Amino acid sequence: MARLDFISKLHNRTARNYVQRVVDHDKAKCAEVAKKWGYDYWDGERQYGYGGMHYDGRWYPVAKEMAAHYGLKSGDHILDIGCGKGFLLYEFTQAVPGVIVSGLDISAYGIENAKEEIRLNLTLGNCAKLPFEDRTFDFVYSINTLHNLKNFELDAALREMQRVGKERRYICVESYQNEHEKANLLYWQLTCETFFTPEEWAWAYKTAGFLGDEDYIFFE
Repeated sequence: MARLDFISKLHNRTARNYVQRVVDHDKAKCAEVAKKWGYDYWDGERQYGYGGMHYDGRWYPVAKEMAAHYGLKSGDHILDIGCGKGFLLYEFTQAVPGVIVSGLDISAYGIENAKEEIRLNLTLGNCAKLPFEDRTFDFVYSINTLHNLKNFELDAALREMQRVGKERRYICVESYQNEHEKANLLYWQLTCETFFTPEEWAWAYKTAGFLGDEDYIFFE
C-alpha cells in the first residue's frame, strides 16, 4: 500500500475551533442527530454536520489528480463507497469523459439530493455488504467513510471493497498521530466509531486482506 495525499488541501481549507464546538453545543445530542444521516447532517446547522453541502466545484482538482495517478480512461467503471451527494463522482465524469460512475451511501437524503447528473447511478446501502459482483470496478475508493463503522462492520467493508475491485483501490479516513490530534478528533467528530492510529488502520487493512492505497485526515 502507498500513502497518497489527495485530500489534505481541501481539509485544511476549513478553520475549526475544536474546543468551542464542545462548549457551545450538547455534543452527544448533536452526534445523535448527525447519525440519522438526514437533512440536519448535510444541510442543517453546522453543529450537526456539514452546515450545508452544496456543489461548488472544489472536488474537480481532486478528481483530476486521482484520475491522472490511476490512469483512468473512458470506459473505466468507478465506485465511490460513501458517496454522499456524489460531487466527486460527478467531477470524475468531467475530468475523464466516458467513465462509468457508481456510488453507494447509507443516507437516503444524501442520494435524493445528489448531483442530478449522476443521481441515478447511486445506490442506498451499507458498505459492509455491497450489491455488486466480484471484480466489477476498475477503481474503487472510499473517502471519510470507513471510520464511521464499528470494528465488525469495518472488517466486512474492507473485504467487500477488495472483492468488487480489480486492482486500483484507495481509502482515506480520519485518524490521529498523537494525543493532541486525538483530542481534537474527539472534540470535532460527530459520526466516528473507529478511532485508529495509522498503524492500527494498517493492521486492519492487512487483517482483511485489503490491497490498495491509503491516506489519513488529521485534526492538527
